[in-house]
Amino acid sequence: MNLSKQEDKQLVSLYIEGQEKAFEVLLNRHKNKIYNYIFMKIRDEALSQDIFQETFIKVIKTLKKGAYNEEGKFLPWAMRIAHNLMIDHFRKTNKVRMISESSSRSEDYNIFDMLELQDNNVEDEMIHNELVSQMVELIDHLPDSQRDILNMRIFKEMSFKDIARKENVSINTALGRMRYALINIRKLIEKHNILTPLSQ
Repeated sequence: MNLSKQEDKQLVSLYIEGQEKAFEVLLNRHKNKIYNYIFMKIRDEALSQDIFQETFIKVIKTLKKGAYNEEGKFLPWAMRIAHNLMIDHFRKTNKVRMISESSSRSEDYNIFDMLELQDNNVEDEMIHNELVSQMVELIDHLPDSQRDILNMRIFKEMSFKDIARKENVSINTALGRMRYALINIRKLIEKHNILTPLSQ
């Protein structure tokens, strides 16, 4: 059986039945979206990694207990777990805002800063969470080279010098790919009618 061609629902069932490889496929399929979702809210790589790992530990425990009943909606379910873990963390540390005040700021973030949640209004938080999910989905529509640059710059907070070295390209090429990635994200925002400060 080719597990990579199975839908999430089938993979979950196979994992519950004891096929460990099925969960590996699920993890590889969704790990970038879930990590990016977490990082967009926190902007702290180490903490994002911790919450990402906690998310999948809880996912595994829930599946093994047979408590999963989402009828094929694995990704939204896993993102809700991640979101709840973030809320728990910030409650424990008495931090209200979901984005670290110590995070670096640059013009690269002009699109992503719109994802900062300004208050605790429940309705606003629901809209905010949907916006973050949509942005994570849009990033997947970028060409591979642009998506990789954006992930390294925004989510891993790498310098353009380090990105250029890792990709074996010039710094100007790395800068160009980032610029085109941001341009394409704006186009996708308009195409999909995502309401943001940039599209209003």
